[in-house]
Amino acid sequence: MTATPPRRIAHLDMDAFYASVEWLRYPQLKGLPMVIGGSRHNPDQLIARLNAEYPERVWTTQDFARIPVDFFPRLKDYVGRGVITTATYPARQFGVGSAMGLMKAARLCPQAIRLPVDFEQYRRFSRQFKQVIQEIAPVIEDRGVDEVYIDFTAVPGGQREGGRALAWLIQKSIFNATGLTCSIGVAPNKLLAKMASEFNKPNGISIVHESDLERLIWPLPCRKINGIGPKADAKLQGHGIRTIGELAAQERAWLVQHFGKSYGAWLHDAAHGRDDRPVVTESEPVSMSRETTFERDLHAVHDRAELGTIFTNLAEAVAADLQRKGYAGKTIGIKLRFDDFRIVTRDQTVAEYTSDPRRIRQIAGQCLKRVILDRRLRLLGVRVGSLLPTQDLARQTDPDNPELPLFGG
Repeated sequence: MTATPPRRIAHLDMDAFYASVEWLRYPQLKGLPMVIGGSRHNPDQLIARLNAEYPERVWTTQDFARIPVDFFPRLKDYVGRGVITTATYPARQFGVGSAMGLMKAARLCPQAIRLPVDFEQYRRFSRQFKQVIQEIAPVIEDRGVDEVYIDFTAVPGGQREGGRALAWLIQKSIFNATGLTCSIGVAPNKLLAKMASEFNKPNGISIVHESDLERLIWPLPCRKINGIGPKADAKLQGHGIRTIGELAAQERAWLVQHFGKSYGAWLHDAAHGRDDRPVVTESEPVSMSRETTFERDLHAVHDRAELGTIFTNLAEAVAADLQRKGYAGKTIGIKLRFDDFRIVTRDQTVAEYTSDPRRIRQIAGQCLKRVILDRRLRLLGVRVGSLLPTQDLARQTDPDNPELPLFGG
C-alpha cells in the first residue's frame, strides 16, 4: 500500500505586479519613485502627445522604451481625486502607499512619476502567467490578478526538496513567458505558504516544513498571519502578545474567552500552523461588477452625455467579463456614490439570464430611474448577480424594442 505523500501547498505572488508590467513597456522608469493611479491608459493620446512635443521623429507604440523620463507626468502636477493603485518601493520610502489619494501623495513625494492604470494590460499578463502555471501544476486556486495557491502534493517533482524544484520550474517558466518575476512559498498548508512567500522577495523561493514552525514562524509578529487585522492585533498587544510564538503559548480556552468561540479557536490553530483548507480550483462567483470613481463630480443633467458614455462602457465591461468567464445573470443593479459620500444601490431581477451588454445597459438604466439624482455623482457602478454558467442555460434572446437608456445612448 502506497503511503499518502505529505501536503505541499504553494502560494505564488507576482513581484510588484502592476509596476513590473509597466516596466516591461517603460524600462527607463525602473528604480524611480513611481505611482500608478488616476485616469486610464490611452496609448493613442500618449503617441499624439509625443509627436506634438518631440516632432523631430515619428513616434509609435514601438517607441515606448525610448520616451525621455522628463516626458512622464509628475505627481506634483496631478489635480483630481484619484487614488493610488500601487507605488514602487522608492516612492513608498516617502510614505506613499496603495489606496492613498493622489493629491495627498503629491505632497509627500511630488517628484514621483505618475502612470495611468492599464487594467486591460494587467489582466492580459495575469491570464498569461496563470496559464503557464496550469500547464505545469493544474490544481490552482485563483486569488486575484497577481496571486494563486497551487497544490504541489501529487504533481511530479512536487515533493522534491520540499517543493523547491517545482517552484523553480514554475518561476523560470513564468519569466520566460512574460518577463515577470514572482515569489513562491511552499508549506504544508495555505496559511503557512502565504507567509512563506513573503520571506524572500523579490524573485525568491521559501520552503517551510512543520518542523520549521518554531524557528521560522513563531518569531514573526502576529499581523503576519493572514486573518489578523489591525484591531485584533491591537487587542492581542494589549494582552502583551506580540509574536506568533507568544500567541501559540496561550491556552485555547483563554483565546476563546477573550476573542470569541470561533475566532479564538482559529487564532489557536493558526498560531500552531494548522490549516486544512483545500486548494479550490473552481469557485463560482456570486456576482460581477464594474465601477469607476470620477476625476470630478458629475451632474446628471449637465454631464448627461459623459455619464451616458461611462454608463454604457461599464455595462459593456461587465458583459465582457461574464462572456469571457462563461456566466450569465438575471439580477442587474447599479451603485451610486454622491458628492456627500452617500451610497445608493438599486437592482432588478429579470425573467431570463443574460450576458448581453444592451440588455444589461437597459435594465441598469431602469434601476437608475428609481434614484433621485439630486446631487452630483462621485462614483457609478453596474453589477450583475444571480449567476449561472452559460453552459447550463438555454439560449436567451434579446427583448424587442428596449427602452432608451438614461444619460442618453
